[in-house]
Amino acid sequence: MTERPVRLYDLDLDALESFLESMEEPSYRAQQIWEWLYVHLVDSHDEMTNLPKSLRQRLAEKTTIQLLEVVDTARSRDGRTRKDLLQLPDGETVEAVLMRYERRRTACLSTQVGCAMGCPFCATGQMGFCRNLSSGEIVAQALHFARHLQDEGEHLTNVVLMGMGEPLANYEATLEAIHRLNHPDGFRLGQRHITLSTVGIVPEIRRLAREGLQITLAVSLHAATDDLRDRLVPVNRRYPLDALFDACSTYIDLTGRRVSFEWALVEGVNDTPEQAHALADRLEGMLAHVNLIPLNPSPEYRGTGSASGRIDAFAAILDQRHVPYTIRVRRGVAIQAGCGQLRQRNRRP
Repeated sequence: MTERPVRLYDLDLDALESFLESMEEPSYRAQQIWEWLYVHLVDSHDEMTNLPKSLRQRLAEKTTIQLLEVVDTARSRDGRTRKDLLQLPDGETVEAVLMRYERRRTACLSTQVGCAMGCPFCATGQMGFCRNLSSGEIVAQALHFARHLQDEGEHLTNVVLMGMGEPLANYEATLEAIHRLNHPDGFRLGQRHITLSTVGIVPEIRRLAREGLQITLAVSLHAATDDLRDRLVPVNRRYPLDALFDACSTYIDLTGRRVSFEWALVEGVNDTPEQAHALADRLEGMLAHVNLIPLNPSPEYRGTGSASGRIDAFAAILDQRHVPYTIRVRRGVAIQAGCGQLRQRNRRP
């Protein structure tokens, strides 16, 4: 039976040192390889030119750099949004998105193949859950875009874990990926440039609050009353709003970080004055911010994104109630940049 190659992106620096020691190589070789992977962003062992040729050959035989194959790509007309469908070693696919803003270059990463949360308006939720990604498969998505930007003389400035899947349902691998991208001797992406989005897995929010991280927590809220959120975000039946907001308050208290609440505006569903006031009631006195964005359409959900007039009316109530908010730029509708849509398009009948 052929031995499976070691996936280098799945190793932290300590594990990489142990692996090199098992090959009877000095531990300092691990630091050299680490820099090639995360600073120079190499995509082959041959590029690690300060390693002996014999070691490079042995590494090529025993390890893989875990490059992800681009199966499909969609780009916006203005060239500022690019979505790639990436194939994993086992043939499964995930989506990752690169968004160019005036000062930021942000990669949106997936943490699972599919999703078990079942939110009816989400294309990923509609396809169900397949498997968790490894930490290396999460990291590989970020480095995929980092190489692309490097070729254009730019660099990746931000990462949002908002793609396919629920990051807190793949807690260990997600946390390892965050540490890997933040490592001071490697990619060096500041924690405050990393956002993790969750539908509201209360025990894991509390666990994350104790990790000592300075990342941004974003909660996919979408409704401020339990009856409506039960329908839009089914996990609310297990972790209702009182429990969710209590966990978010704990996160704020322990980290000092503001929590963002994501609100996908659905015409006539959650864009009403009643929901706006209920949201303001929930956020009163909390260190929080609301991101408003019209819903990206998906084929199996009848709802549509709110019209501009309804968005403005919703935002006006938040203004009156002194709730900080942003109406987010709606990127990528024409290229099916909503989570899971490109993968749906490429699924075999």
